[in-house]
Parts: sequence; structure tokens; C-alpha cells
Amino acid sequence: MADQQAQTGGEKRPSEIPAIRWEEPPEGPVLVLLDQTRVPAEEVELVCTDASALVEAIRSLAVRGAPLLGIAGAYGVALAAARGFDVVEAARALEGARPTAVNLSVGVRRAEAAYGAALTRTGDPTAAAAAALAAARALHQEDAEASARMAVHGLALLDELLPGGGHRILTHCNTGALVSGGEGTAFAVALAAHREGRLRRLWVDETRPLLQGARLTAYEAARSGMAYTLLTDNAAGSLFAAGEVDAVLIGADRIAADGSVANKVGSYPLAVLARYHHVPFIVVAPLTTLDPATPDGASIEVEQRPGFEVTEISAPQVPFAGPGGGVQVAPLGTQAYNPAFDVTPPELVTAVVTEEGAVSPVTAEALAELCARARRVPVDG
Repeated sequence: MADQQAQTGGEKRPSEIPAIRWEEPPEGPVLVLLDQTRVPAEEVELVCTDASALVEAIRSLAVRGAPLLGIAGAYGVALAAARGFDVVEAARALEGARPTAVNLSVGVRRAEAAYGAALTRTGDPTAAAAAALAAARALHQEDAEASARMAVHGLALLDELLPGGGHRILTHCNTGALVSGGEGTAFAVALAAHREGRLRRLWVDETRPLLQGARLTAYEAARSGMAYTLLTDNAAGSLFAAGEVDAVLIGADRIAADGSVANKVGSYPLAVLARYHHVPFIVVAPLTTLDPATPDGASIEVEQRPGFEVTEISAPQVPFAGPGGGVQVAPLGTQAYNPAFDVTPPELVTAVVTEEGAVSPVTAEALAELCARARRVPVDG
């Protein structure tokens, strides 16, 4: 389905299986994940009984996406507490599983703080474990609510920048329900435009080398009945040159205090193309992705992933051949440069959309004011 036309009828969730859920079978609590490395070929679930299993799932990208990593990290702390493991040790292991996505450490520390406060107050590990789980569930719910609000703010911004509808949106990596407690970040905005009849086309970057766009975003777009077309990352320039892109919408794994945006590698070239072609470049991310403790883009640690992700292609249904378990596409011994993310400077970002509204132009002062305003707004429930 490289070129899928819009479908009519009832809307569907991108997956019938939630990306993450907590369960309590008789043998003890578990965290159940949709294995995103197997999508779209099959929907297979992973069952994590301890934090170490979750760490491996995070590193292997079975669970991924900044908001969902925060939720997973919080649940991982709760799982360690409920199972009687060392909570501090589990928390540090989870935090280190992927260094760039700040949401992961935010979720871990929130559940860890709830656990520690309850343990200090009651001296009861069971009560402390319950507090950690409550914190994880609250974060999960808050992210779902943030997703819905980002969709509203993002669509309003699109309509302001591009009056008349008929939006042709280019997106990168995967930013839908597979990365969120709700319907996602950037993808949720495109989905809102689709539901309002204002999305003409969703251009989906494959997102090399692990094809999160081809495997996951196209999967979600097809499930949602959206009009979409898949393209290789290096075809984006010709698409801009042909005047076929009205806006770029991406997510973020970390936004520094100055507005620098770390996102899936390939995002920065899109920002450069967008600036040259006078196309809005919009980042959609929850407030948990903003990191005031990171002053600028140069201070963001960019995860370097194994070279075999570039020199091999993996597919669950294909016999394994290469050292990394995939089909070799480069000579044995080839060295590969494989950063998971790149950093886009704030001057190339048209706007940052959060659940509390949009910031444009993107400056340190505007982001700080947004965060301060959000802290003053009471959260219902």
C-alpha cells in the first residue's frame, strides 16, 4: 500500500492491541507490550516480568517513541517494586536504556519519587509499590489527554498557516498511537485533519535504516483510512521541489531549553529543505519532552546505534544471515555511521506545539514562559 487513498466509514484505532498495558495475572503483575519490531507483518505481544526485560525491549525498539518510553519507564519502576526487586537499581537501568529521549527519565523518576515518598511515609513496600503504579497510571492518562489537546492546537495552527484546508503533510518516523497513551503527537494532528476532511495527503518518509515510517506510520495511516503515500527519505527533496508539501510535522525525543529539537535522524535535513522551500516545519511534543536542564542542542546526547542496523535488513519472516541476525546488504566488515537522532536548531523550527499551546517563534524565553504557564494551570482529577 505505497499509495493509499482515503477511506470512508467508521474510524479505527491504528491497532486493536494497545501499545502498552499493565496486567495482574495470578502469577504476579506484568507489563505487556506490542512488539513494534514485528509490525506490520504481525501483531505479537511481549510480556515483561521485570525491569531487565523491559530494558531489553526498549533497547531493541520493541517499545519506542518518546511519550511511550516515559510511560514504560514509570511502569517499569512499578513492576520492580511490585515484584520485590531493587527499585533504585531498576530505575537507573531503565533511565540508561536510551539516553536521548528525556521522557524516559521523566517517567522513571516520577514513579521512583512516588515509591520513595510512600515508603518514607508508611514504611510499607506494598503501599510504596501501589504508589508507583498509581503514578505510572496517572502519567499514562495524562499523556492520552495531552495527545488530544496537541491535536486540537496543531490543527488550529495548520489552519492558521494554511487556510483553506487540503493539507499535504510530510512526516518522519512514527508519532501515532504506537508511541503514546493516546493517538500520538505529530500523527495525531494529521489524523485530526483527516477527520475534519482537511487532509489531502500524508507523505510518509520510510525513515531509514529501521523503517519506522514504512512499517509503523503507514500501518497506522492505513488502519485510520487516511490518504497516504510512502517515499524514501532521499526522495523528500524532489517532493519539495515539485511543490507537493504544505507542511512538515514531526515529533521530538528531547527539546532543549533554547528550542533545539532532537528527533529521529533525518529530521534536520527536512528542516533545511522546508526553510529553503518556505514550508512550515512544525514540532509536536508534550511538555514532558521539554528539558530545561539541557541548555542547547550541543548538550543533547545523541544515541549511537549498532552498525548492523545499516549493513543488514531485518524482517521476522526472512531467514537470518548477517552477524546482527538480518540479511546482509553491505560487504562483511563494512563500518556504518548510525546515529539514532539528529538535532534541528530552533531557527529552523516554525513552531513547537504542546498540550498547552503553540510557541512561535521558538525561543528560550517563549518555551520557559510556556512551561511556567503550564505549572500554574491546575490539572483536573
